[in-house]
Amino acid sequence: MLNGNVSFWYRQTGFPERRPPLDGDLATDVCVVGAGFTGLWTAYYLKQAAPDLDITVVDREFAGFGASGRNAGWLSCKIAGSAGTYARKRGREAVIALQREMIHTVDEVISVARTEGIEADIVKSGYLTVAHGAAQLPRLRTAYDQLRHWGAQDLEWLSAPRVAERLRLDGALGGYHNPHCARVHPAKLVQGLARAVEARGVRILESTPVTAIAPGRVSTPFGTIGAGRIVRATEGFTSGIEGERRTWLPMNSSMIVTEPLPDELWKRLGWEGQELLSDATHAYTYGQRTADGRIAIGGRGVPYKFGSRTDRAGQTSADTVRALRRILTGLFPDTAEAAIDHTWSGVLAVPRDWCASIDYDPASGLGSAGGYVGHGVAATNLAGRTLSDLLLGRSTELTALPWVGHRTRRWEPEPFRWIGVHSMYAAYRAADRSESSGRTTTSPIARLADRISGR
Repeated sequence: MLNGNVSFWYRQTGFPERRPPLDGDLATDVCVVGAGFTGLWTAYYLKQAAPDLDITVVDREFAGFGASGRNAGWLSCKIAGSAGTYARKRGREAVIALQREMIHTVDEVISVARTEGIEADIVKSGYLTVAHGAAQLPRLRTAYDQLRHWGAQDLEWLSAPRVAERLRLDGALGGYHNPHCARVHPAKLVQGLARAVEARGVRILESTPVTAIAPGRVSTPFGTIGAGRIVRATEGFTSGIEGERRTWLPMNSSMIVTEPLPDELWKRLGWEGQELLSDATHAYTYGQRTADGRIAIGGRGVPYKFGSRTDRAGQTSADTVRALRRILTGLFPDTAEAAIDHTWSGVLAVPRDWCASIDYDPASGLGSAGGYVGHGVAATNLAGRTLSDLLLGRSTELTALPWVGHRTRRWEPEPFRWIGVHSMYAAYRAADRSESSGRTTTSPIARLADRISGR
């Protein structure tokens, strides 16, 4: 089993040849810090709208090194944040508008991939969220009703037999299907997008760490980039920027992927529609059937490292691998003998109120977007289109969405940050254990964890 090495997705594609780093001071119209999905989509749409702009994207490693090249491949319409939190500030109709745009965004990404010739194993099959315990079923029904309340009207509730028609999970009691989600190969998508951006005339500088961002200036060890407009698109690595250590919490998420499974096993499992998969546990589980016939399963392992440190290689602890293996075989007992080929980890950005935000200040020329809490593959596209409008001074339906200008407080200083996050996930795991032992209602431990988390 290979551990780390960024992700399994790059094991399939191979690492891209690195673009040159910054070599001395540079002047540009727009500098985007971070060459993940947010930064690349911003550059893509900005160059499309204003072809004469000189745009530079700079990254510490290479385009797609972070969460963009490590995620579970969910191109999903899920709102990256709490609908209730946005609604308290901007009203229900604003949240419904955001949900409508997220639904459109799934198709927008698929359309761009088709236009740009990006082959990323895309299958628009929707996602399934299932309950496989008595306590999970009423909680899942509540989540289903809430999603419909906030604008996701075309969900389909599934009884246990209806779930089994799509996918035979051990102990599934019910679930729902959301059609607005596609399976993608994240590394293929982000690398294809980087090529498309570069082909449009955008400069991408790699192997160039950014140490500080200030109005008109991006500082690196290799020179200063001067720009009238600057976008911070650093997501889970934001804590490494001067003054940003407590802005967003870098949450670790981990995945395992099996060897290719034999046809006989797939006949028993079903999953012919290749829907994305999640469940109603508190600790959060997500997965996909890959294009080459594997199961990739992810969840929170060691959720946070003291001082907002990030592990750049993606190494995963043995305890996390064992926990993910238990999840896999709990859902699919027939995979007990399947080998695990690869495990890896990445970081996603979590704001204190678990709500993503987009911001741009014309006076300083500084903008940012992120905090997608694990739902960024599609949300980054919408963020990029929105930032393009903001940087060009346009007032549009996108710039009126409730995550634009959203503010939240910073995370607590250490050691309270570390204690809080680890206590929260310990409580969620304890709640899941309690519910799996026969509880028929949501564990009160989970409600305590929700209060700690600020969700």
